[in-house]
Amino acid sequence: MIDVMRSEWTKVRSVRSTVWTLGAVTALMVALGAAGALVAVSAGDGGRLSGPVSVSLMGIMLAAPVTATLGVIVVCGEYRTGSIRASLVAVPDRLRFLAAKAAVRTGVTFVVGVVASFAAFLAGQAVFAGRAAAVSLADPGVLRAIVGAGLYLAAGGLLGLALGTLIRHTPGAIVTACALLMVLPTLVAFVPGELGRRLVELTPSNAGSRIALVSPVGMGPWTGFAVYLAWIALPLVVAVPLFRRRDA
Repeated sequence: MIDVMRSEWTKVRSVRSTVWTLGAVTALMVALGAAGALVAVSAGDGGRLSGPVSVSLMGIMLAAPVTATLGVIVVCGEYRTGSIRASLVAVPDRLRFLAAKAAVRTGVTFVVGVVASFAAFLAGQAVFAGRAAAVSLADPGVLRAIVGAGLYLAAGGLLGLALGTLIRHTPGAIVTACALLMVLPTLVAFVPGELGRRLVELTPSNAGSRIALVSPVGMGPWTGFAVYLAWIALPLVVAVPLFRRRDA
């Protein structure tokens, strides 16, 4: 297993698009965190209404589809180039191959996500400095929200990997991932009444991003993240047996 993971780590380091995409996630997080803080301050809110940490971490809503897209490319890229055949010849145990790929890519995305979240938080707090909205890492829930943002981004990558393994077609898997994360919450919001409110809470992005909130209302942060993992498990449970049976 270690050798397979080392091979996947080599792929991460050697594929330039992966490095650039992860760098783009960090840049996006920092830019949106600082911009959101500037807007809040200029509006006279200072982050009090929406929460200074949430404002600083607002970039996760756009960064998550990016990490999901990267997760799709991790699998579908090998099918597109045909290198999946060589990979499976080298590692005949397909379950071990997929587990190593998921572990390495999720781990790398988590580390980058946490670094990006810390950088976005610091950028936002630099804008809030000297104002009542400024917070510190020692405040309750702040550190968990920052690390949680990294977890949310890493889980988005795993969602993309699951969909890529299931669909095996890059555009189709990317569209499906973006639809789940960005379009589904908007569609469900049209359902009236309490049912609509509950369904919106249970959509992947709304449930999963609760772990990046300091004081979420209603569903708790870890409960919401568990719901998000359940969404990820659905395509993964179907994809794994299909991956073991399908021709490369």
